[in-house]
This record gives sequence, C-alpha cells and structure tokens, in this order.
Amino acid sequence: MTELRAFRAELLDFTGDPGENPDSAHVRHRPDGLLLVADGRIVECGPAARLLPQLSPEVPVEYFPDRLLMPGFVDAHIHYPQTDIIASYGSDLLDWLQTYTYPAERAFADPAHAHELAGVFIEELLRHGTTTALVMASVHPQSVDALFTAAAGQRLRLVAGKLLMDRHVPEDLCDPADAGYADSLALIRRWHGHGRFHYAITPRFAPTSTEGQLDVCGRLARLDDSLFIHSHVAESQRELEWVAGLFPWARSYLDVYDRFGLLRRRAVYAHCLHLDAADRTRMCESGASVAFCPGSNLFLGSGLLDLPACAAGHLALGTDVGGGTSFSLLHTLAEGYKVARLAGHTLAPLRGFYLATFGGARALDLDAHIGSFEPGREADFVVLDPGATQLLTRRTARAVSLAERLFALMMLGDDRAIARVYVLGECVHAIG
Repeated sequence: MTELRAFRAELLDFTGDPGENPDSAHVRHRPDGLLLVADGRIVECGPAARLLPQLSPEVPVEYFPDRLLMPGFVDAHIHYPQTDIIASYGSDLLDWLQTYTYPAERAFADPAHAHELAGVFIEELLRHGTTTALVMASVHPQSVDALFTAAAGQRLRLVAGKLLMDRHVPEDLCDPADAGYADSLALIRRWHGHGRFHYAITPRFAPTSTEGQLDVCGRLARLDDSLFIHSHVAESQRELEWVAGLFPWARSYLDVYDRFGLLRRRAVYAHCLHLDAADRTRMCESGASVAFCPGSNLFLGSGLLDLPACAAGHLALGTDVGGGTSFSLLHTLAEGYKVARLAGHTLAPLRGFYLATFGGARALDLDAHIGSFEPGREADFVVLDPGATQLLTRRTARAVSLAERLFALMMLGDDRAIARVYVLGECVHAIG
C-alpha cells in the first residue's frame, strides 16, 4: 500500500435517496470527519475524534476547517463539442441545432481543434467539481480519441461515444450505418474498459437515425452489456411530432428505442419531459436512467420534468452544455429547484446533492466505484467552501441546519465554491 493520507473536514455522503427527509438514514453527515485514502481509494471514513488517535504520527492530515467535503459530482449528460456555443441565443431545440450545433460540430473534422477543445472541456469539468461525466462527442471518431486522451492526463472516470447520425443533418455530418458501426467498434476496442474509461453507443436522437442505423446500435449493444447507451428522448413537443411522423409504427418516441434493444441497464436518456405513464413504467422496468437537464430545458423552453413521476427509477443530473448555460452542477441544482417549483413540486437540498453524487453514480451503474465514501470506492471528492463569496458567507452564517446550508450552496454557489477537487486522492484543481 502506498502512503496513507487523511483529510479532515465536515463530511457528507449518501447511501440512497433521502427524498425530502433531512433525517433520512441515507444521509451520512459527520460535522468533524476524517477521510482516509491510500492507492487512490477510500480506506475508511468516520468521526475525526475516533480515527485521529488511531493514526500514526507520520500520516499527513490535510485539514479543511469550515469546509464541506463530498464525493465528486457526476454529470450524466453533456456535449463537449458545444463548449464554444454555450450561451448562444436561440429559439427552440430544433432551430438551435441547425443554427449553432451542427456548424460547431463540423469543426471536429480537424483533429487539432478536437484536441484543443477537449483540453478546455476537461479543465471546465474539474473547475466546477465534476469528476465523472457521460459525454456526447461529435460524429468524428477523432473527437472521441481527443476527449479520452485529455481525460487520461487527469485520470478521470469518463463515459463517451461518437455520435451516430445518418439523416436530417448536413451532408458532411452524415454517417452511413455501416461506417458508423465500424468506427464505433474500433473506438470500443480502443477505449472501453481501459483504465477508467467506458464507451457509450450514441445515436444523437431518433429523428437523425434511420431504422438501419438504429438496428446497428442494437447490434453494438448486444456485443457487450457493459457498454453504455446514450441519447435524447421526448425533449420538445415539435420533436415528438417529428418522431411520430418518421416512425408511425411506434407506440411512442421511447418505444422507437425499445424496439431496437436500446432500453436496458446502462442506457441513459436525457430529458424525458414528455413521456406518458406507460413510458415511465417501461423505463423503470428496463433499468434505463433519466438525465434531468433543467438548465437547458429552461433555456430552450422545452418543458418541465415531473420529478415525482421519476421517483421509481434511476435519476441523475445533466448540465447539457451547450443548451445548458453552465458547467456547474450547483447551478444545475438551482435550475432544478425552479423547475420543480414551476411544476408544483419541490427539490429538497439533500436530495439535490444526492442526485449530483451517489444518485448520478447509481444512474450510470458506477456506484460500485464512485459516488460515496464507502471503503474501496475511488477517492474522487470535492471540497466546498460555504464562504466562497460575500453573499454565501452571510447566508450560511445564518443557517440553522445542514439542509439550509446546502440550499444556500445550491442557489448561490458557482465555481468559486469549489475550493479543491481530488481525483483518485490527488488534487487536480485548487483555488488559491
């Protein structure tokens, strides 16, 4: 075993969904805790008063008074080719794709551009406390190579895949089904299961794939059930109407994917705003997960997710950059709270931070590796500063409970509140 290291701070992690209950047994809060790490993994986590006397004097202890230490954030849906078009004025989803997205993705035909932007993208993830992400690349295989290469430098756990599109997009972004299969297979062999990397079969969304290409996606999925599947479903009403015309034989938009074997464990679908009860039941039965992307849903006016209707299945958070306007999962939680209130529901702060950590890990079927402080889990964690700004300092000084302090971080926090980020126990980002 390499050198044991200790991190002392207020500690918070989860063992399950706390729902709206701040006293839930799924909440593990240690006001003065100690996290022990060796070989990039959690060795033990508990009260400092119990663990400190057991440590050898030679064990280094990093102490973060007045800081909150949590597992690293999990972003369950984000587009790295859209980094440069974040905050671009647009109307609805389909117009936004034509005006901004496709021109931006065209640039990834140049490997140099892909490598440069991949580096920027990874830096932005870390600056905002994200240590695991499920990422859509472009249709170009080199966009995937560039992303995994950039992530390897920081040893991130990353899931990504090249887009598959063979209709209703500009000709130079079209990817015939057989070529998409061959390119995807080569990328799977090159990256899936290597280090902390996983490959995702990635049809952009049903309207940009023919039945032949969706069949190819199903064939790829049957090769290995550890592969991920990543796409969009039911984001906007115009999109639903388009899908109904393209696939008249399908019961619903979700049913299109189901008919091709693309609903299962490790399948993650962004948005899911306009599903009916039968669709939600099928999502739950299949083991597929919902990526809740409130930032982009509000920005594009796509709709409001019914959070209580998703309670029975796996739910995670996605920034959905660049339809989403921030890499920050703190900002995304704030948007999620607003979406819930507009829909007549709520998003309690403890549940929000569960979704950003252990809930995201569960939705990606990676909770055996990340998302909590269980012994043996990988030591990816963030140090949050509740006094990062003047407003946060004043607001949290008046908080009378953990939930109230978390809510202030959720509503007022941004990248300035991410004091440090650790990947496999090593600091990869620090303020000051």
